[in-house]
Amino acid sequence: MKFGLRYCNTGRYVDAALAVELVQAAEEAGFESAWTVQHTVVPENHVSRYPYSEDGRMRGGRFDFPIPDPLIWMAYVAAATSRIKLGTGILILPQLSPVVTAKQVATLDFMSGGRTLLGIGVGWLREEFEAIGASFNDRAARNDEYVEVMRALWSQDRPSFQGEFINFDGAYCRPQPVGGTVPIHVGGHSKASARRAGRLAEGFFPARGDPQELVRLARETAESSGRDPDALEITLSCPEDLSELDTIDADRILVPVNRTPAMAAPARTPEEVLAWRSRIEAFAG
Repeated sequence: MKFGLRYCNTGRYVDAALAVELVQAAEEAGFESAWTVQHTVVPENHVSRYPYSEDGRMRGGRFDFPIPDPLIWMAYVAAATSRIKLGTGILILPQLSPVVTAKQVATLDFMSGGRTLLGIGVGWLREEFEAIGASFNDRAARNDEYVEVMRALWSQDRPSFQGEFINFDGAYCRPQPVGGTVPIHVGGHSKASARRAGRLAEGFFPARGDPQELVRLARETAESSGRDPDALEITLSCPEDLSELDTIDADRILVPVNRTPAMAAPARTPEEVLAWRSRIEAFAG
């Protein structure tokens, strides 16, 4: 089982020096990866319901907290580390140009020595899509096509693509990722996200709650899609009770660096990150 850190570009770690200190400490402690989150803007008076709280609001209705762009934050700390992988958990793919995103992610992967993990999701905040000028109603279809677009740009010698939303022919996009692609992990706590992960992703990252039913659905979908269900990498948040790790169907466990509801005690400082070393060693197997 691999261990990572979650919410790394939030809270005190929006500060550049503290961000580097955190990820360097995680690398030293043996954490496999550090994961970020994304919101480009959060419109104050949004009507869209936040799916991860009972009242449907983010952080009790607050919207003025900083969330640095995940790819830029990851590039910054990548330059100060050498082994730890860096992931988005998640990047809201339908809000973005898949061609530009493929370029940015491939560049980060190339310059970091192949350490990028791309977690993606379709998003929930209609008002954010509208502020960006992105299409909300067809975001699921766009997401799936955008994955195909990026993989074509990453893997083909002379990339071409003809789709519903994106079309190009012989569009060279260099540099390409170190391994010829970047692992894609679908995030979300819905049946749709589980099926999407099973159909097209290398991994699945359920967001909240007891995800075992969703994990089973993702693996079943992978099998019915002609893919190896056991090859689907499962990433889960760390449970409050560490003894539950023995029974969880997961390949990677993420420890939050900031306090959040229904999460294990966070690793809030580099010292606390280093203190998790014994926990990692106990469950590394």
